[in-house]
Amino acid sequence: MVFAYHEIGVRCLRALLAHQVQVSLVVTHTDAPGEQIWFDSVAKHAAWHDIPVITPEDPNGPDCLARVRAARPDFLFSFYYRSMLGAELLSLPARGAYNMHGSLLPRYRGRVPVNWAVLHGETATGATLHGMTLKPDAGDIVAQQAVPILPDDTAGEVFRKVTVAAELALYRCLPALIDGTAPHVPQDLAHGSYFGRRTARDGAIDWRAGAGAVHNLVRAVAPPYPGAYGEADGLALRILRTLPVAPAAVPAVLTGAFGEAPALRWCAGNVLALCRDGVLKLLEFELDGRACDAALFHRRFGERFVPLRPCME
Repeated sequence: MVFAYHEIGVRCLRALLAHQVQVSLVVTHTDAPGEQIWFDSVAKHAAWHDIPVITPEDPNGPDCLARVRAARPDFLFSFYYRSMLGAELLSLPARGAYNMHGSLLPRYRGRVPVNWAVLHGETATGATLHGMTLKPDAGDIVAQQAVPILPDDTAGEVFRKVTVAAELALYRCLPALIDGTAPHVPQDLAHGSYFGRRTARDGAIDWRAGAGAVHNLVRAVAPPYPGAYGEADGLALRILRTLPVAPAAVPAVLTGAFGEAPALRWCAGNVLALCRDGVLKLLEFELDGRACDAALFHRRFGERFVPLRPCME
């Protein structure tokens, strides 16, 4: 029995099938209207393998419970399914319910763990298969796979690594899980962390936080997420990719100008963001709703300092 959605849902479903696990039913979501669907479809892959698919609005409702109960599952797996599964559902599989989470538990329990890890400047994350309890992401750890977060990785790039990590962790531990020898290591939640959902409004740039924090925010919300945003000289600014400038490489014209921060300035063919404690190079950005580059920026503003504000009022 599989509850799944998103890219990790697809890869983990395929890992089960590669191990000849009989999947009697897949429960997934109908794509939300207006959401940018940049990931693969669990429903499509299940259909390819002739597996019945349902998309209940409430997985804990009587209809879904009846379908799961009738299937008499040995295991229940949740792979990036977005709804919480209640006590009655979790009690139905004879051999337990397991969830794949996109972090190295007990760190970054809760929602969008990859984005939070990038936002906080972590250098590693990964995927964890754990037993499901009523408390989110709190059950015994069965398998983990770590991946690095490089200094300029975006959340989307890290998510692709975590997807592979999830597939590897599940594929590696499935034989032991099936024969009953897989380890179940309790989590020490006192040494973990929990974070909630993020929205597009969380992409507003607080320039007071400094260059490192702004760079991490840009990475954490870069496409396919909504992007970091603010205001430059009264115009909407959306920043999609940045690169910190090493102190020794800061142009001489800026070294004595930190009193102008926060501001943008064209320098030697680049658009640079002057923060209170450092400088960021804008690699990809939009101004007034349109893609912009250094040449366009220079034609519009020349070499003057362009003041930055947190967001449009």
